[in-house]
Amino acid sequence: MSTIAAIPDTEKKQHIVFVSSVLLCLLLWWKPIAHLIAYSLDHESCSHILLIPFVSAYLLYSERKRIFSVLRPGWPAAIPLMLGSAFCYGYSLRLAHGDSGNASLSLAALALVLALIAAFVTCYGLRASRAAAFPLLFLIWMVPLPDAALSRTIHLLQQGSAELSFLLFKAVGVPVFRQGFVFTLPGVQIEVAQQCSGIRSSIALVITCLLAGHLFLRTGWRTAVLVLVSLPLAIVKNAVRIVTLTLLSIYVDPGFLYGSLHRDGGFVFFLLALALLFPVFLALEKSEGRGVRSAEIGRGELKKEPAEG
Repeated sequence: MSTIAAIPDTEKKQHIVFVSSVLLCLLLWWKPIAHLIAYSLDHESCSHILLIPFVSAYLLYSERKRIFSVLRPGWPAAIPLMLGSAFCYGYSLRLAHGDSGNASLSLAALALVLALIAAFVTCYGLRASRAAAFPLLFLIWMVPLPDAALSRTIHLLQQGSAELSFLLFKAVGVPVFRQGFVFTLPGVQIEVAQQCSGIRSSIALVITCLLAGHLFLRTGWRTAVLVLVSLPLAIVKNAVRIVTLTLLSIYVDPGFLYGSLHRDGGFVFFLLALALLFPVFLALEKSEGRGVRSAEIGRGELKKEPAEG
């Protein structure tokens, strides 16, 4: 018997209603969605946006047995989400006529996310929605950071990268003179500009940690620890990149400051950050295993080993 045939008729109808609701949302939001796609292609801080709905859809599908085990339509619980979506979308239209940066787009994207979550709650109920909390809330990554918050985040990354880069230059014994974000070294002067903040790879690192925590760790606080550790590592990774490229330009070839390793080498240093995070992840996973075992012993649920002989 096929998987589709095994689905009860009631559940099939709920799936059809949900898919129809999603298509309706896409139709109603087609202009903001088109703007969002163009924005994500033009801004490196939002290059992840196009992948987010596909990741959420995959998580919903891969965890479907757990999520859809009990289905009770719950449209009353979705009313606050619908009202929030309507408010955000209406306010985004008001801001669209002024000089508000990307605030209008951010609110429109948030309205879309709230509408999609409301559709899920309406069709499947609160119990299924709680089970699907991570895939649904993961859609928040579709919302671009408002310009003010983005500028502040980039500035913090610049500042952290500049401070750590200065310490690394001192540690390797390279003469360096610093004025803010500008470094003067033998034969070269560099600036830790906004483009060098590492915002794209930093966001990718946080998203990767969230997914790893959801897929492989059992407790939310351990996932939070993994994400929190990734934040300083994002700065470490960026500082190592700045120092490496600068040293290569001084001692090997000045072209390293403008070559492919500078333009496209972020992935190499992203892998370095993942390598540094891996022992932390293993430690959290092992500690979780011990915690689960201790809890089972405390509840008397640990199975007894058969006696030998």
